[in-house]
Amino acid sequence: MSRLVHTRIGAQSIRIRVTRVSTFDVLLLGGGGREHALARCFAADPAVGHLHIAPGNPGLAALGTRHDIDAADPDAVVALARDLGVEFVMIGPEAPLVAGVADALREAGIDCFGPSREAAALEGSKAFAKEVMAAAGVPTARSRICETIEQATAAIDEFGPTHVVKNDALAGGKGVVVTDDREEAIAHASTCGRVVIESFLDGPEVSLFVICDGERGIPLLPAQDFKRVGDGDAGPNTGGMGAYAPLPWARESLADEVMERVVDPTLAEMHRRGTPFTGLLYVGLALTTRSGLQVIEFNVRFGDPETQAVLALLETPLAGVLRAAARGELDTVPPLRWRDAHAVVVVEAAQGYPYAPLTDCPLQIPTDDTNAWTLQAGTTEVDGKLLSCAGRVLGVVGLGAELEEARSAAYAKLAEVDFEDGFHRTDIGIPH
Repeated sequence: MSRLVHTRIGAQSIRIRVTRVSTFDVLLLGGGGREHALARCFAADPAVGHLHIAPGNPGLAALGTRHDIDAADPDAVVALARDLGVEFVMIGPEAPLVAGVADALREAGIDCFGPSREAAALEGSKAFAKEVMAAAGVPTARSRICETIEQATAAIDEFGPTHVVKNDALAGGKGVVVTDDREEAIAHASTCGRVVIESFLDGPEVSLFVICDGERGIPLLPAQDFKRVGDGDAGPNTGGMGAYAPLPWARESLADEVMERVVDPTLAEMHRRGTPFTGLLYVGLALTTRSGLQVIEFNVRFGDPETQAVLALLETPLAGVLRAAARGELDTVPPLRWRDAHAVVVVEAAQGYPYAPLTDCPLQIPTDDTNAWTLQAGTTEVDGKLLSCAGRVLGVVGLGAELEEARSAAYAKLAEVDFEDGFHRTDIGIPH
């Protein structure tokens, strides 16, 4: 929308056309580090009128208005969106997606970025994802879907070490065990119910996020995360201890290859099944030495902590792109613009993570800088004091012209954090 206004330059009167950006209000669901990174993007987006967040965390209070509801309750989310009059809802975590929140919002006529309950099964069920990949011809590991511990044990022995055992259902990023210990693999399978046993994929891992509108997708920058709890990839899997982007060692054509061999066939197969995928398709990849590109898993939302690194480099305002995807209009979106820089995010976790993290521990966060800032992931506020309330408590982001400069910025800012009961890896951003 534009209008003519009169102004003067010296004694001369002239007319200029002023363009007014049309804005829309946004409701962001979630309360972790991923949502803090998304909220930073939305708050800086001129297309966003007012940002609402449910339930959010203390770090998000400065970026929008928080609302205390259950983000996985479809009726509660629709009611809040209607009461607030928001025009667009961004669903952050996987639980609301699997619960059908996106379906309820679309039925209410509200634009929503996130897949339907049926399409979210790409993450909600590892077995379903394998079925879709097989039908679409997507390269992935050999696997067996097992309903009993006897079947799982047979599959574990068939594939041999290294053993890969995946809980079929959602497990908060901790449902996968990769081990050379047969007994550990069997023990994990026995706790899961239905499991997927896979052959091991070697080689470096890559995360690629793709914004999808049901028919087409736009890839973001490839990133690499660090899943294991300790330096040198020691210890158990976690939801992620850090990440970096872009990947200086990856070939420039990688994103295009993933789109051609993985994303486009998957979107076509989901459309053929009558469950088009509209939302964020997170493709976890292994670049194997023998078989090349192979898919490890699909997720159906922005991954945490890779999101914090990737979005730190995005120059294009994000909200309009996501709303275009929600409306099936990605063909109207121009190419994304990216900073010529590197980003590293280091997770500060609570002692005991990933098994029994300490909670209610006090912490203090330093002031943000232009090249380093802190995102809150597992925090709460009680009587004006900031406390930990989950395993992954903070994500500290650093920017730099080179990868090592970004690492230095992140770790320098992390050194300013006052959290006696926290710990972190010291090798985030070193390619592995």
